[in-house]
Amino acid sequence: MPPADSTNSKRPPISALKHVFRFVAPYRWMAAGAAVALVVTSGAMLMIGQAIRRVIDAGFGAGNGDYLDLYFGALFGVVVILAFGTFARFYCVTWIGERVVADIRKAVYSHVMKLSPAFFETTRSGEVLSRLTTDTELIQTLVGSSISVALRNTLLFVGSAGLLIVTSPRLTLLVALVIPLVVLPIIVLGRRLRKLSRESQDRIADLSARAGETLNAITTVQAYTYEAREGERFGRHAEDAFTTAVRRIRARAWLTALVMLLVFGAVNAVMWIGGKAVFAGEMSAGELSAFVFYAIIGASSVGSLSETWGDVQRASGAAERLMQLLATEPAIRAPVAPLQLPAPPSGRLQFESVRFHYPARPQTPALDGLSLDVAAGETVAIVGPSGAGKTTLFQLLLRFYDPESGSIRFDGIDIAKLDPVSLRQQIGLVAQEPVIFGATVAENIRYGRPEASDADVQAAAEAAAAHGFIQALPQGYDTYLGERGVRLSGGQRQRIAIARALLRDPPVLLLDEATSSLDAESERKLQVALERLMQGRTTLVIAHRLATVQKADRIVVMDQGRIVASGRHESLMAEDGLYARLARLQFMTGKTESDAAA
Repeated sequence: MPPADSTNSKRPPISALKHVFRFVAPYRWMAAGAAVALVVTSGAMLMIGQAIRRVIDAGFGAGNGDYLDLYFGALFGVVVILAFGTFARFYCVTWIGERVVADIRKAVYSHVMKLSPAFFETTRSGEVLSRLTTDTELIQTLVGSSISVALRNTLLFVGSAGLLIVTSPRLTLLVALVIPLVVLPIIVLGRRLRKLSRESQDRIADLSARAGETLNAITTVQAYTYEAREGERFGRHAEDAFTTAVRRIRARAWLTALVMLLVFGAVNAVMWIGGKAVFAGEMSAGELSAFVFYAIIGASSVGSLSETWGDVQRASGAAERLMQLLATEPAIRAPVAPLQLPAPPSGRLQFESVRFHYPARPQTPALDGLSLDVAAGETVAIVGPSGAGKTTLFQLLLRFYDPESGSIRFDGIDIAKLDPVSLRQQIGLVAQEPVIFGATVAENIRYGRPEASDADVQAAAEAAAAHGFIQALPQGYDTYLGERGVRLSGGQRQRIAIARALLRDPPVLLLDEATSSLDAESERKLQVALERLMQGRTTLVIAHRLATVQKADRIVVMDQGRIVASGRHESLMAEDGLYARLARLQFMTGKTESDAAA
């Protein structure tokens, strides 16, 4: 299931951020260094006010040039401490921010990789990518900048408030009266800002999802001349994101403006009253200067806190979305004490009264009480019309989903009692639509067995009738194939995927239309390689071409999630059932080398 929307969550506004700080914990020493630098720089900033007071009262006021030299020299020393402390603080907190974001991205990505296909039936990949990029950037801003700024301004505010009291309790009381006027808009508008920040991130996720979906299907978009319509649709999503962002910006701008107006208006009034006190002899010019300096520092700190509070609100929404993703439990998990397959496994498969619905299609059973026993080393061809449940068999055997009832056994062991990783390591898959990664030829083939040598990779390519065209590529096995293998034809992509499965050398092979994209000559070569590979191992073949299924040990005919017939080609033709009808349709259309009723 997708993470729940929590825009209207009743949790405290920044409660989601507590989960972020567990990523900071491993770097506590770097955080401690940042804290020390923070205290030093804040103390140095506050010392400047005392230096100003001494310069005015003991230097200018007394007409003493020696004092002037001493205090300006001391002031320069404070500035040097402030500069080096600022460097240390900036380096430490920025390093922590980048490190934490990298760790969060790795954690989220690794977790998403463990989620079952059911999760992606209801969650767009573009939304996940948005959380990995945009949301983590907001976390980086918070951890690597905003928190440090907020703590620095908090220290400056507390320090300046204390020094204000020491300098002039009466004027400090006047300043304290305006604090509620400053805090109130922060609270009210801050809540509004958090909601708008979450909505803004959701609109950006919609935008990313739409762009990713369209770019992944760019050839189809252009083939149907849909570029303008897709541009308009993306434009509408972009405008929605812009409109929401403007509302967020407006709320944040009002928050900042109101705080500045109230704070600096109050400082102006205090300076006016303080000026009157100097003329009345109630305080010195140096004390007023120091008081004004601390008042400005305090006011600036409060104003900055109001801005960083906006960053906190946005990061809170981002953290909420990321933690929801991390909290999503995989539908398929290894049992606490998984059983082990025999070594070596024989590859016997048993489907016992299996019933299953896809989460996105709960009304229609994909498999309806199906039972099938495949002996070790047997080759079984599975045929039937589209939607019969052929590919679902593969999905359940690989344990991408669990059946609602019934069981699936591998060498007599219920696969639900096995670790999914160890189970899948015994299976080689060639899907109907070959998946090619944006990497080299060798890296794509080696996906089947990462530790394989170059000689093993080449041998697998030769067995898949791919070695010839690979050698003709610009850099041979080191040729970069581009995103989704755009530099290869459909048949070439299919042969790379078959080589990948051959390299794995598993006891069970799953071939889902493995030769559907091959020309006649390549298919003949591949059939010889596949027949040699199938010997001694269990093979399930989804195919419609008679050349593929006629040599199978058994043909299983499926329809509407059930097995309706089983036998050899000749006997099934004699029964004159669904298989015979599909075969005749293939011959009647004159497409003996193409699919019949996918």
